[in-house]
Amino acid sequence: MVRLLCFFLTFFALLLLPAFAADIAPAAEPDEPHYVQTCPAEGDGYFYLPGTQTCFRISGYLRNDTKGGDNTYTRTRKTLHRHTYASRTRAALRWHTATATDYGTLRSFVEFRSQWSAGAEYGEVRNSAQYLRFAYFELGGLRMGMDDSIFSHWTGYHGNVVNDDVITPMQNARTNAISYTYKARNGFSAVLGVEQGDQEGDNAGFRYRADGSHHNYTLSQQTHDYTPNIVGGLKWAGAKSTISAVAAYDAYYSEWATQTRLDLYPTDRFSLWTMIGYKSADDYYAIDAGHINYSYNKDGSRRVKQGIYRQINSLYGDWGGHWIFFGGGTYSLTQRTDFNLQLAYSSNKNFASAANLNHMLVPGLNLIPEISYNAWNESHGYQYSESYEEKNTLKGHNAVQGMLRVQRSF
Repeated sequence: MVRLLCFFLTFFALLLLPAFAADIAPAAEPDEPHYVQTCPAEGDGYFYLPGTQTCFRISGYLRNDTKGGDNTYTRTRKTLHRHTYASRTRAALRWHTATATDYGTLRSFVEFRSQWSAGAEYGEVRNSAQYLRFAYFELGGLRMGMDDSIFSHWTGYHGNVVNDDVITPMQNARTNAISYTYKARNGFSAVLGVEQGDQEGDNAGFRYRADGSHHNYTLSQQTHDYTPNIVGGLKWAGAKSTISAVAAYDAYYSEWATQTRLDLYPTDRFSLWTMIGYKSADDYYAIDAGHINYSYNKDGSRRVKQGIYRQINSLYGDWGGHWIFFGGGTYSLTQRTDFNLQLAYSSNKNFASAANLNHMLVPGLNLIPEISYNAWNESHGYQYSESYEEKNTLKGHNAVQGMLRVQRSF
């Protein structure tokens, strides 16, 4: 009986031993860590998405702009002088991808922006906005999607000042576009594209007939049929200089515009640039309802002067008059501080200038104090009689603006 009992106890012990052994088994060694693999061919910040051959990068910035003094972007008398400061905070987030294919590198770029503005020209009521700023892909020289117009980015926009587009407010206009860029090994490149246009400009304006009556016109920054806007450019980049030219045909107005730019790099610390532009279209105007000036003639009769201001009607050549001249430069004062200057003068006798210091406080954080000066001397208008005339609302006025930009980039 005792032997039988010992047999059963031994039998049950053998059955329970594996389970007991499993409970007391030492913990498994942790898996080896998986490190992100970088993409050195694409530059800093790119890494391979796990399990794919696609390189990926996230970048962006957070900035605050505070402006005081006069409003250099104004086109009417009412908004020339600020009664309080203007402030805007913006966040931008960018996604970059690159994948090697048999047809070249397939790239994509997306940027979302969100901003909060208040005070002065932004309005007394706080407001926010979120929008898609860029969204395009590229393969073997082909680019398709939403981008700034080729007319702006092919020649490198303008200078390194913040308020660089005072005299050309549509230079950063977005558009759906299809383009092809050819790049040779000797520094030569060319681009040809079709664009749909933007819709952020003015939508109505007039020109004067010979008798002074208004010829009213519906303005548009977009095409209205199946004929697209056509843009093309040429560029040559050398070690000490770059020359670029671009031309555009606006299908809505059947007008064209062109600009040519020269960049010089005499030293590593000093660069200069100049650009000239021409457009075939005449300007359109609107009545400045907020400005009517009353005076009296020598005979005691009352004289009325009604203000008018130029409308923005096209992505291509959105300056006043037919011609415009730009110039500027950058000088590195120290390894962390650059001085930037830009000047612009259009053939309608308007002048705009800006100068700043771009100081890197720490890597990724820049302080940019800037001062701008504008002078308006356009005399366009029509005198109907001794008692009534229409003249540019800002003629004889100027503006001085100070601002500070603080930007964290990553």
